[in-house]
Amino acid sequence: MRNLLLTLRFDGQAYHGWQVQPNGVTVQQRVQDAVEAVTGVRSAVTGCSRTDAGVHALMYCCNFRTEHLIPCERLIPALNAYLPRDIAVYGCREVDPAFHARYDCVGKEYVYRIWNSRVRNPFLEGRALHYPYPLDALYLDRQAQAFVGRHDFSAFCAAGGSVENKVRTVRAAHVERSGEAVFFRVEADGFLYNMVRIMVGTLLACAEGKLADGAVAAVLAGLDRSQAGATAQAQGLYLSRVFYQGEATASSVGNEAFLKRGAPV
Repeated sequence: MRNLLLTLRFDGQAYHGWQVQPNGVTVQQRVQDAVEAVTGVRSAVTGCSRTDAGVHALMYCCNFRTEHLIPCERLIPALNAYLPRDIAVYGCREVDPAFHARYDCVGKEYVYRIWNSRVRNPFLEGRALHYPYPLDALYLDRQAQAFVGRHDFSAFCAAGGSVENKVRTVRAAHVERSGEAVFFRVEADGFLYNMVRIMVGTLLACAEGKLADGAVAAVLAGLDRSQAGATAQAQGLYLSRVFYQGEATASSVGNEAFLKRGAPV
């Protein structure tokens, strides 16, 4: 029995997140459909993370077990032939039989993309948050440094999350501007339900003067969700890198260029 690790990208606009659900089409469902079409067996496909409806991935990892002998280099185009155009596999390799895409993951990086212009960009509809008011990226970057370190992120977890331990270690958090695009980038050993989107909403509250300079640290310490900002829309969120044993599983070359373009190609 082979254990195969797939690396893929997807545009999440048409999907109710990653995980199979009874009331909507999901990315996991489409990947399992493709695996079944190629191998003849409907295998369980294990993802590295749950994603919400509308969230995108520039790098997403999942694994499945199969007795099929198709080489990895042939499996990639074979799966892509059956996948819809908004999902594409770009990496495949055999891994240890005990490997688990979610439990063996040691970290992830998310990027939240904001189109900061008075005029909306129709090519970024569904792929970035349109925020028409001025943003000072340097100021927001200073506020974001409060996220770095090991903290209880209870104030940054939406209701409905089932995880009891809300302590996470954020390794890096940055806000940067590229033309009319502003990006919030955060890397951590794990994330809570809606954590990144609440972080973004809190930074926007700082930009709007609803939270004072340096208030993010106080919000963290208060452990009270009501003190943080609103949950930003899903459309601007991208899972950009996944780490196993301290390294990304496959090249993420091209992700930066894609994010910084005014319109996707």
